[in-house]
Amino acid sequence: MTDEATKLPLESADIIGENITKLGQLFPEIMGDGKIDFDKLREILGDSVDEGQERYAFTWPGKRDAIRQSQTPSTATLRPQKDKSVDWDTTKNLYIEGDNLEVLKLLQRSYHGKVKLIYIDPPYNTGNDFVYNDKFDDPIENYKQQTGQESSANPETDGRYHSNWCNMMYPRLRLARELLSDDGAIFISIDDHEVKDLRAICDEVFI
Repeated sequence: MTDEATKLPLESADIIGENITKLGQLFPEIMGDGKIDFDKLREILGDSVDEGQERYAFTWPGKRDAIRQSQTPSTATLRPQKDKSVDWDTTKNLYIEGDNLEVLKLLQRSYHGKVKLIYIDPPYNTGNDFVYNDKFDDPIENYKQQTGQESSANPETDGRYHSNWCNMMYPRLRLARELLSDDGAIFISIDDHEVKDLRAICDEVFI
């Protein structure tokens, strides 16, 4: 036998294992103990999941809709303002004004997997600070709300005090993860009000 023959692999390719690895790379949050959480995979792909069987999970009211928020394509458009720009033809910087959820979606096409560093300073959910609401029937009201022309509080007396904050953060963090390069890092400022929930979301999104 030749040396080349003795170096041939003696086992067939583990196609199933390779496919599981690829799925884990595409959707890290579906993996647990090296296995696929098929209910979570169906959720991410937009399918409904039977809630009849109870099991441990980090969840809250509105989580499924928060996942869908990150999956829904944006119909917004980024418009350049050359008259307000500096060194338009040579600059290496990009400054964008707009709703951060929509902007994160729009950046995916050009910057997916290319961003080295993300820093965010989200609302701390102290009860009076601004909390996004991503459901609006009237785009004018949406604009006023997102640009701070109307205030929005999230009092602790609200039965969904923490859920409201998680629903705002989850889709944005999922989209931010898609922008990060393999060696990229994200830094988040937060205080004690939501640090526990933030850590749990990050453990799921950036697993």
